[in-house]
Amino acid sequence: MAEAYETIRIERDARGVARLILARAEKHNALSEQMMRELTAAIGALGTDPQVRVVVLAADGASFCAGGDLKWMQAQIAANAEQRAAAAMVLARMLNALNTCPKPVIGAIHGNAFGGGIGMMSVCDVAVGVESARFGLTETKLGLTPATISPYVVARMGEARARRVFMSARLFDAREAQELGLLAKTVAPEALEAAIEAEVAPYLVCAPGAVAEAKALVRMLGPQIDETVIAATIGKLVERWESAEAVEGISAFFEKRVPDWNL
Repeated sequence: MAEAYETIRIERDARGVARLILARAEKHNALSEQMMRELTAAIGALGTDPQVRVVVLAADGASFCAGGDLKWMQAQIAANAEQRAAAAMVLARMLNALNTCPKPVIGAIHGNAFGGGIGMMSVCDVAVGVESARFGLTETKLGLTPATISPYVVARMGEARARRVFMSARLFDAREAQELGLLAKTVAPEALEAAIEAEVAPYLVCAPGAVAEAKALVRMLGPQIDETVIAATIGKLVERWESAEAVEGISAFFEKRVPDWNL
């Protein structure tokens, strides 16, 4: 029986490879609350399904993921602190579910990724991207910070490399994304599927339980992203949403004008 989702879909093959596909192409796969909740549910189900050996995270349309849905962000400006924290927790739970999935997660980055899209790339075990894609942590242009995604982004890049792109909101190409550690490799668009298959195939001859335990071991030895860290980043995001800069930045975006700090 097919899973009933509206913003994502799952495709499976006979080998146990499941493609988890972002399916809001008309919105450049921006992360709405519904999409985040559906992703959390889907990756939880795939992670416990004994028939699934590998998960490929992919997307429809021109973009991989444009980041957080701006209408969702705009709603947080009018919300109270408790509502904002609950909204941020939806994003945090989705990223944590992807990060802790016991199955290998391979990102097929066929197009641009910004903001939360960078967070999703960072929780893939391997991400392969096309040479034409562009990337950016664009939150500071809106008066926000990449708070909730930050533990995963910094864990993937390391602090020194993260400082190059974390605060400036500048866009960078696939070559630099590979230098930063976001992408394992870059390929021509027509070579993406073959490159993903090359990442998938080795897992199909490995013991699934050993793969899961090896992944958990890597996470145990790497930077600790626990409930305390997650709560702290949520608190930082809630504070940012309450700032005058966030109100100005998001208002300027919807009013199609430059914010008052733009020189």
